[in-house]
Amino acid sequence: MNRPLVGALATAVLGATALAGTAGTAHATTASDAADRGAARTATAPQLAAVAEAPQAKAVTFAGTVALSNCSGSIVRMPNSADNDPALVMSNGHCLESGMPDPGEVVVDQPSSRSFTVLSASAGNLGTVRATKVAYATMTDTDVSFYELSSTYAQIKQRYGIKALDIDTNHPAKGVGITVVSGYWKKTYSCNIDGFVHQLKEGGYVMKDSVRYTPACKTIGGTSGSPVIDTASGKVAAINNTGNENGGRCTMNNPCEVDENGKVTVRKGINYAQEIYTIPKCFGTGNKLDLGRVGCVLPKP
Repeated sequence: MNRPLVGALATAVLGATALAGTAGTAHATTASDAADRGAARTATAPQLAAVAEAPQAKAVTFAGTVALSNCSGSIVRMPNSADNDPALVMSNGHCLESGMPDPGEVVVDQPSSRSFTVLSASAGNLGTVRATKVAYATMTDTDVSFYELSSTYAQIKQRYGIKALDIDTNHPAKGVGITVVSGYWKKTYSCNIDGFVHQLKEGGYVMKDSVRYTPACKTIGGTSGSPVIDTASGKVAAINNTGNENGGRCTMNNPCEVDENGKVTVRKGINYAQEIYTIPKCFGTGNKLDLGRVGCVLPKP
């Protein structure tokens, strides 16, 4: 897993790394801009026409993201969410304050008073929101948690000027540009979807149809729970959760890929996310969880 961070050491590292990460991101943007300008000067007319017809990437900011005590997350809304519904925060199952759920364990309607720091578009701290419960959490088939807040979407917008992020209800596509937005580190990681994994095994956990990043997304501990934004649509396409740190085979912090025929592949340094496009089918009117709804495939208790 992209491990949660705890304690004073994490706090100390956070300050230094967040500053370094911001500078690194700015440098990467400048280099990319320069490369784009160079390419434009040498592009042929058909190439320029193709660029003009391509969908423009939406600007990805920190608006809608939150920082947890040990992880990252985002304020999200379902397609049928109303402004006056209690808002939802999405993060990883392994980021729960009560600890990682066991394989096969599903947490539903667990009381919680956890607080989350709301970030501005430029990653400034706007204030906090607080949970009333863990609506759902598991590390079986996926790695996700949803907290129900004491505030509605309308109240959050009025108080902080922040809109929730929309969950994409379409299966993510190979090759699309994505940005992983970490509220914990106040840093972004940009790359593409490299492909999909039939089963991702990590210790005793098995995740299905996971998203594999191209190597440029070098996510680290503390980025767990970050929304993965499709830069073309601006919607949340997946949730960041793990990576193979040192080449280990199917162990904790070293997940392996297992294909339909049982073949195991280890990709050292490659990171992964979990799909979420079917999850809105599990939430009904008022953002209430209903695991019996048609099309809901989340594991049940």
